[in-house]
Amino acid sequence: MLADPADAPAAWRSRPQWRQSLAHGAPGIALLHIERAATGRGPWEPAHTWLAAAASVPITSGTDSYHYYGAPALLHALACAAQARPGSYQQALVRLDRTVADHAVRRCERAFARIDRGELPTLAEFDTIRGLAGIGAVLLHRAPDGEAIRQILTYLARLTEDIQHDRRTLPGWWTAASPSGEPNPRFPAGHANNGMAHGIAGPLALLALALRHGVEVEGQREAIRIILTWLELWRDDHAWPYWVTAAHLAGPDRKPLVPQRPSWCYGTAGVARAQQLAAIAIGDQHLRHRAENALATALLDPRALAATTDMSACHGYAGLAHIAHRAAEDASPRNAARLGSATSLLLDTTHPPHTDPEEQAHLLVASAGPALLEGAAGTALALLAPATGTTPATRWDGCFLTA
Repeated sequence: MLADPADAPAAWRSRPQWRQSLAHGAPGIALLHIERAATGRGPWEPAHTWLAAAASVPITSGTDSYHYYGAPALLHALACAAQARPGSYQQALVRLDRTVADHAVRRCERAFARIDRGELPTLAEFDTIRGLAGIGAVLLHRAPDGEAIRQILTYLARLTEDIQHDRRTLPGWWTAASPSGEPNPRFPAGHANNGMAHGIAGPLALLALALRHGVEVEGQREAIRIILTWLELWRDDHAWPYWVTAAHLAGPDRKPLVPQRPSWCYGTAGVARAQQLAAIAIGDQHLRHRAENALATALLDPRALAATTDMSACHGYAGLAHIAHRAAEDASPRNAARLGSATSLLLDTTHPPHTDPEEQAHLLVASAGPALLEGAAGTALALLAPATGTTPATRWDGCFLTA
């Protein structure tokens, strides 16, 4: 299944972005085969075939590229391949390293200028999918001593500075648009996004992971604490709202309605993992326990799980299992046991007893497509480590900022 691009549905391969999209194309599927090869569960040839498909067209760079598309996407996939096969793809990696780093510095320069003008950011300026947090995830592992990652961390620290807008004091990541990134009458004064995919949890995770890797810039620790304080302000027991609007800021109880799906992209799973990473990075054991407890509680709550309706890595059971497994590796013994129970429950949900995994895989490709973010490749990849009780052999999940 998914061994060759020719096996993928023709309708999917007809999309012009499929060769360069980490979320919806060849680089993401390559990650599955790279990880399988690295763990001895599959041959190398499918990984190389998908990487070759990704590199068979001119690679998009500059303003049209981001972590999930173009040069950063291919760099992430090739870097994982080089982990699995040291010494491979070196010429391509050197070129992509330079391209992505140079572009990151230029993006930071534009972001600094925007901050200096006192304007609000767009989600695509800072988030995991399209913004500097995502590009920073690639550079943190490829060039942790480079100037580009330091520029990104400095930018993210400045992003947490309050901003004055329409006679209000707002967090520096407040955006004038809706969660889609477009104007919407439901968000007349914009919003502050809390999610891991498009909100402030992504920058928090990168700031924390960098600190854990010994990469630190001025203001980084304070920025982590500012974001943590915001998340604790809006926390409701073991859940967080997807976003906060101006109406919520003005409301008497300051608590927006909390959506219940505890996914990676939005909700408790992604936010709690980011909070756990941050608490570990700054040595706050109380907050670490709170994050771990929130995650375990949400993933063992039948009402929360009932709101999860698919298998995907982005917002389905596979993504929850992967986060629970990763978080358990860093958790206190008690919370690690609870997260282990949650992982087992989620694995039983993805592969019910007496079902044929191969048949399930075919059904998943037919219904959800073959891709990483919402399709079969991502589901299989996210389930691999928890199902086998191992740690990923490559840094494939760096693109999710979960490790």
